[in-house]
Amino acid sequence: MPVSLRCLISVLALWSSGAGGSLAGEVMQRVQTGRTLQVCISPAYHGVSYRSPRTQELSGIDIDLSAALAKDLGVKLRYVDSNYAKLVDDLNQNRCDIAMFAIGITAERQKHLRFSTPYLQSDVYGVTTKANRVIKSWADIDKPGIRVAVPARTFIEPVMAAWLKQAELVVLQAPQSREQELESGRVDVFMADYPYSRHWLATADWARLVSPPAPFHLMPYAYAVKPGDEAWLTRINAFVAKVKKDGRLESYAKQHGLSEILLRN
Repeated sequence: MPVSLRCLISVLALWSSGAGGSLAGEVMQRVQTGRTLQVCISPAYHGVSYRSPRTQELSGIDIDLSAALAKDLGVKLRYVDSNYAKLVDDLNQNRCDIAMFAIGITAERQKHLRFSTPYLQSDVYGVTTKANRVIKSWADIDKPGIRVAVPARTFIEPVMAAWLKQAELVVLQAPQSREQELESGRVDVFMADYPYSRHWLATADWARLVSPPAPFHLMPYAYAVKPGDEAWLTRINAFVAKVKKDGRLESYAKQHGLSEILLRN
């Protein structure tokens, strides 16, 4: 067989099924060879990628969308439990091919990861108890003597650390329970994003929402992949564009109570 023909066959063998006719990169080759898409999720993220402790069933917008991505790729789906502390290592050590749990695009994360086109965008909200008489509005949060809790390693932690001038910042590390910290009175308010705050309002009769009077810190959410594989990122962006256009994203967002933070374009 002529050398030129062998070269052509080799190139065609690497041709990706992704949008734009791009060549398959390392991740796509691994997915196609193993016939499996490995997806990192955060199994405690209500409305996004939540695992029920009672039934062990997964639910959320990114559970539905990851299943849609695997179907589009024609491969099986395997979930890998992750979190914000493990995210960079899990992707760069190939423990998963993509992270799909509404990941905020922060400057620090962009140093280590690549992000898809955003599909959700959340602000920061406060959650306190109905019995709390100190926190009546957003203006009451940054005052002397107030203890403000934030989840460790989320985008909310550095945002609140920079904003608070008088209140005390309390960084909660797993397995510290946000509910217990609030109900016990050890903290006055817990800062959360839209999915978490709405879950609490829907399930905890003691919870009260404290919303900012104007946009406070809007954070776009996207999917994350490891750097160095532009073909894979291009394929993921094509998927995001497709589910926005064909209505799947809007349908899943509505199903999980996230329509208000949906990015349609």
